[in-house]
Amino acid sequence: MRHPVLLALCLTGTAFLAGCNRGISDAEVQRAVKDVNVIDESNLNDIMLTVGDPNEAVAYFQGALQKDPDRPDLMRGLAKSLVKAGKPAEAALVWQKVVAGPEGTDDDRVMLADALIRANRWPEAKAALNLVPPTHETYDRYRLEAMIADSDKNWKKADSFYEIAAGLTTKPAGVLNNWGYSKLTRQEFAGAERLFVQALTYEPGLFTAKNNLVLARAAQRKYDLPVVEMTQRERAELLYTAGLAAIKQGDVSVGKGLLQQAIDTSPTYFDAAARSLAALDANVKT
Repeated sequence: MRHPVLLALCLTGTAFLAGCNRGISDAEVQRAVKDVNVIDESNLNDIMLTVGDPNEAVAYFQGALQKDPDRPDLMRGLAKSLVKAGKPAEAALVWQKVVAGPEGTDDDRVMLADALIRANRWPEAKAALNLVPPTHETYDRYRLEAMIADSDKNWKKADSFYEIAAGLTTKPAGVLNNWGYSKLTRQEFAGAERLFVQALTYEPGLFTAKNNLVLARAAQRKYDLPVVEMTQRERAELLYTAGLAAIKQGDVSVGKGLLQQAIDTSPTYFDAAARSLAALDANVKT
């Protein structure tokens, strides 16, 4: 007995969507279809931003904006894609349009500052962040504030912002590495070492932090490699870094030994280390 009821419901639904029901207009049907298309397009936008090739994503969003030039979501997608494609100056131009539009947000202003920093336009980035109200407390905002304070050599403020940023994310390895590098440039080597170690507890594969950790230790004349996860190739690279650091500090014999270890450790011929070692030997002979 249920089949006729189900059939009637299906027929009613079909008639409704086809516009046969005089209570709904063709325009309303078209709007409903457009809404479905927007949902599908949003999914595609997300895919292009996360897994697509950056240049392909740029071309996709540029094409979409030609059809609908005033959509802020498409402009945001284009700006993010341009940053990933290594074109921060172009991304900044797009973010400026988003910020100037009626739907511009504080998050957009933060992303504008990010693009400006990547384009090495620090004063403009600082000005953009100054327009973000203090109540907008996000990881990206404080990460950028810390970097700008660093560029101004305002170490106290930089440390405060780095600490806040690290507490606002579940993945603080990147900001801890940046903070450590800031300490490294200030010659606060022990503090830098602690921060690089901390970064690696969150992301053991972050090679930049490993390399910076070796530099911080070498600056304290601790040339043995730290106890961290590393591949054989990474071990060779880190030995090379330690070797060069030792040589720059005048510990030439130690540096030569480390360079030789790098050559011996590498699964393939370590040409850079071999050239450095040969140059040292040549200088000694002359």
